[in-house]
Amino acid sequence: MSVPKILRSFANQLTSRALHTSNRLCEAVIIDGQTIAEQVLEEVKYEVDEWTRAGNRRPKLVAVLVGENSASKAYVGKKIKAAKTVGINSQTLKFKDDITQEELLNQVQKLNEDSSVDGLIVQLPVPEHINERKVCQAIVPTKDVDGFHLQNIGKLALNDKSIIPATALGVKELIVRSKISTFGKNAVIIGRSKHVGFPMALLFHSDGNAETSGLDMTTTICHRNTPRVELERYTKLADVVVAAAGIPGLVTKDMIKPGACVIDVGISRIKVSEGKYRLVGDVNYESVKKIAGYITPVPGGVGPMTVAMLMKNTMIATKMRELE
Repeated sequence: MSVPKILRSFANQLTSRALHTSNRLCEAVIIDGQTIAEQVLEEVKYEVDEWTRAGNRRPKLVAVLVGENSASKAYVGKKIKAAKTVGINSQTLKFKDDITQEELLNQVQKLNEDSSVDGLIVQLPVPEHINERKVCQAIVPTKDVDGFHLQNIGKLALNDKSIIPATALGVKELIVRSKISTFGKNAVIIGRSKHVGFPMALLFHSDGNAETSGLDMTTTICHRNTPRVELERYTKLADVVVAAAGIPGLVTKDMIKPGACVIDVGISRIKVSEGKYRLVGDVNYESVKKIAGYITPVPGGVGPMTVAMLMKNTMIATKMRELE
């Protein structure tokens, strides 16, 4: 080996060690989902204003809420508040939890046929006697601002223009706007739900030059039944780890590659003392932030982005329907 090569090799080793030391000593950059969500909402508001100034009808979003689930009520409240912020007309239709599946499907069909409605969501979960999948598939694809309809998921899989599930799209925006490199990198999605984990994996691995503007990552899907030793083997190789399994504290410091980006989609309410609870994610935040390069908090990370992207999807749906 020539002297220059030896020097270059030695320099590379020193750089590698320095980076590793830096990652161990410096805490991760906190990705502020609330701030980024506010930026997205400002952009949507500008788009809505431009749309209405051009003489078009103001977009309208309708949320269907079934039952008395307190979390569902809170989520719908946040969505309606965001709609007001960006200038989208909104309405919440509330039904008792004893509504039959047929009655609910009839209500969805009426909203499908209502030309004044541009976006339609049925807040999940629905009562056990109602088939969640049938309800999601009953919404016409062009009003399906949650992006759950099989046509929208199918188009996403084919890199075709579609309405992308809001949480998956929100995670992508957090990564892109934080200027995190993804091209040719490794990603692990922990979670295989049809509404979050699966569409996220499609978006992560797809071609950045295609309609969906994917992240061009080599993507692995794991889930709650992946053996711990196997899960660690995959996450330690990942440049981006997304935890969406719904298991509090699942991802720990020893599982993360130094400098990796860790996105926490999970949110659970755990008891800390008698009568006191707190919200936590799937990531052991305090330990993981000591080794990760970037990390999202819970709350204040992915949650606000899901709401913001729902508003963006409503504007997309409005324009798509205008072209019909």
